[in-house]
Amino acid sequence: MSDMPSSAARVVLVTGVARFLGARVAHALQADPGIERVIGVDTVPPVEPLGRTEFVRVDVRTPGIAKVIASGRVDTVVHSGLVPGTPGTAARAKELNVIGTMQLLAACQRAPSMRRLVLRSTAAVYGSSAKGPAVFTERDQPPEPPASGSARDAVEVEGYVRGLTRRRSDLSVSVLRFANLLGPRVDSPITRYLSLPVVPTVLGFDPRLQFVHEDDGVEVLRRMTVEDHPGTFNVAGDGVLLLSQLLRRAQRPTIPLTAASLSVLGDTGRRLAGLTGFSPELLRWLTYGRVVDTAALAAELSWHPKYSTEAAFADFVAERRPAATAPLALFDRLVRRHP
Repeated sequence: MSDMPSSAARVVLVTGVARFLGARVAHALQADPGIERVIGVDTVPPVEPLGRTEFVRVDVRTPGIAKVIASGRVDTVVHSGLVPGTPGTAARAKELNVIGTMQLLAACQRAPSMRRLVLRSTAAVYGSSAKGPAVFTERDQPPEPPASGSARDAVEVEGYVRGLTRRRSDLSVSVLRFANLLGPRVDSPITRYLSLPVVPTVLGFDPRLQFVHEDDGVEVLRRMTVEDHPGTFNVAGDGVLLLSQLLRRAQRPTIPLTAASLSVLGDTGRRLAGLTGFSPELLRWLTYGRVVDTAALAAELSWHPKYSTEAAFADFVAERRPAATAPLALFDRLVRRHP
C-alpha cells in the first residue's frame, strides 16, 4: 500500500504512554512533520517527559476515552500493547487488556474522524506446544491455543478487532504480533527471568526462541502509523537462538528443574526473594519455545530489522547486570527436593 500524503493533517492517539514502549512510540511520532498532534493516554502520568505529546490521564476502561477521541478529532489510534499479568495481578491485567480494548474499539467505531488503528499484539497468540509447527505464519492456527494470561487476552483482543473491521470496513487496521521485546530498557517477565543470577531451565528441554529489539519494535509501529499497511504481521528479529545458547553467551549459570519445581520456585520466590513468578504461559514458552515467520512484514514494508535475534540479545546482555539479590538458598532447597 502507498504512504499517506505527507501534507495530510494527522492526530494520533497512543495508549499506554506511561509505559516504556508507548512513550517511545509517542516520541517517534511527534518527530514526524506530517503529524499535527500526538495525544498520549494512560491511567497514571508518565515518569519521563513526553515532549510535544499531549498527555491526558484517562482509563481506557471508561467512556472517557471516547470523549478524548471525539474532542481531539483523532484519526489514528496506536494501541501500544497489552499489560503483562503476573501471578496475583492477572485479574486486573485482564480487565485492562480486554475491557479496556473493548471500550477503546467502541470509541473508534463511533468516531467519524477515525481512519486507522494499529494494534501491538503478541506472537503468544500462537501458544507454545510440542504439537506446533517449527515456524508459525500469520495464517496458522495454534494446535493448543493459550488458555490463560496475557496470551489469552491477546486472542480475545484480536477477535474484537476483527469485529471492528466488519463494522467499520473503511478503517485501515494493522495487527502486529510481536515476538518478545528485548533491549537495555525493556522490563518484562522475560527480561527479569533472563536477568536472574542463576537461571532455572526446564529439565530435558531446550526451546528455540526469537526476540525483537526495542528500537526495531518502535520503528515498525511508527511505519505502520504513518503509512498504510493493513493486515496481520509477525514481528521478530532474524534468526533463532536456543535457550542454552543465549544463557551461555550471557555467562549465566543454570539449574535444570522440572516444570513443577519451577512453578514452586515462582510461588515461593515471589514471597521470599521478590521474583514475579513463573506463569503457565512463561513455563510453556521455556519448555517448547516459539518461532514466527516474518516474510510478510519484510515484503510489505521493504524493510528488515536492524537487530537480529542474536544482536538484540547481545545488546540486552551488554547493558543488563544480573539481579542483585540471588535466591540461592531457595534454588538449593528446590534442587534437593526435586533431584
